[in-house]
Amino acid sequence: MKKYILSTLVVLTLASCKTKQATDHPIDTNVTMVSNAAFFKKINSDLNFQQLKINTKITAETGKFIPQLDATIYIEKDQKIWINMVAIFLNVGRGIATPEGIKGYEKWNKTYIESDFAYLNKLLNVNFIDYKSFQNLLLGQAFIPVNENNFQVSKTPEGYQLKSTKNLHFETDGKVTEYSATLDYSPEMNLNKVSLQKINSSDYLEVSYGNWDNFENIPLPRNVKIIIKDNKDSQILLENTKFDRSKMETPYSVPSNYTKTEIK
Repeated sequence: MKKYILSTLVVLTLASCKTKQATDHPIDTNVTMVSNAAFFKKINSDLNFQQLKINTKITAETGKFIPQLDATIYIEKDQKIWINMVAIFLNVGRGIATPEGIKGYEKWNKTYIESDFAYLNKLLNVNFIDYKSFQNLLLGQAFIPVNENNFQVSKTPEGYQLKSTKNLHFETDGKVTEYSATLDYSPEMNLNKVSLQKINSSDYLEVSYGNWDNFENIPLPRNVKIIIKDNKDSQILLENTKFDRSKMETPYSVPSNYTKTEIK
């Protein structure tokens, strides 16, 4: 059940756009940006949309067989993320995330979940995901706090790199977890990769983006790859094939004969 919901809600959870630089000298990867403030303002700027529909193909590698899924993801900015999934022309599941939490059901086992974001955090093996960070993760925006106080920006041959200068602290139920973080950006300041290493642990999360598209003046990734490393590795690939800004209905109701799965 977890792996089906992982496919549903992580997807509720990119070859990068690169430009060649004409230079006779290598770029010093340790050179700090002159205008940090402008850089952070740019990468933290809000995307200008009210609603967005994404057609995507999902491939999940979790150690168990999961067929490739065709999905529709519909995002009402800062309000809800709705996803409907189809495999081999059959509807197999549906999920919805709001600032209050997540819900999802899958038809193979006739089960459903209702949870806060602790469940999604457990699946991603982190403890900082809320609605806003989940929305940003799907859209190729920084999904962890990124600011001048905690990061140093350097130029690289591929664009820009941010490295945390101090560990990032996240507290859940009185327990503090620390991470070191690296973010890579293209010359156009599109996010290429986020790497998060849990301190004093082998746990690791990597999210990479590529094949960026300027859809109606909104920069969006065509490809998203999520790698989760803990006691075993999981990987989820999203191939976004179409973007649309039109409104759509987002029905969600759990059939009466479905069984609730308890979150453990």
